[in-house]
Amino acid sequence: MKKSVVNSDSISPSCALCAHGRISPDGESVLCVRTGIRNLDSSCRSFKYDPLKRKPNRAPRGRTDFDKSDFEL
Repeated sequence: MKKSVVNSDSISPSCALCAHGRISPDGESVLCVRTGIRNLDSSCRSFKYDPLKRKPNRAPRGRTDFDKSDFEL
């Protein structure tokens, strides 16, 4: 059973992105309310995507080699 994702279908279920889990202080595991201690990359049936936990990809750098002709009408 595939869960729908808010932003994109390319995000795979992971306990690090789940609303039920919190990353442990050591950063190597997830403390889940429903299933206990889990690995960061594991997932379970109660996965619920939390978009605020995802770290987005870095934005591409803008173009910096503009000429004066680029700003003329």
